[in-house]
Amino acid sequence: MLWGTAVTGLVILICIITSVGQLCQKQAALQLHRRGYLLWMIVSVIILGIGMLLWLVVLQQMPVSVAYPMLSLNFVFVGLGARFLWRERLNGTQIIGTLLIVSGVAVMGSYA
Repeated sequence: MLWGTAVTGLVILICIITSVGQLCQKQAALQLHRRGYLLWMIVSVIILGIGMLLWLVVLQQMPVSVAYPMLSLNFVFVGLGARFLWRERLNGTQIIGTLLIVSGVAVMGSYA
C-alpha cells in the first residue's frame, strides 16, 4: 500500500478542495434571494464531489483512524477563507482553538 508523504499530501489537497466547496456554500447562502445562488450551489456540489472521490482513494491507502482527524484542517482553511473573503473576525479563542487542532493533527500525523 502507498502510505506516507504522497497520501498525506493528498489528504491536505482534499482539505483544501472541500474547504473551497464549503466556502462556496457560504457564498450561495449570501446569494440566497439573488441571482447566482444556484450557480454557487452547483459549484459547491461539484467541488465537494471531487473531494469525496479523492477521499475514497485515501481510504484505500491509509487507516481511517489516521486520515479522518486530518480533515480537521478544514477548520483552519475555512476560517482563513472566511477571514479573507468576507472579512469575518477571528477572535483569540478561535485562533487558540485552531492552533490546538493543528497541533493535534501534527501529533496524530507523526504516528503515520
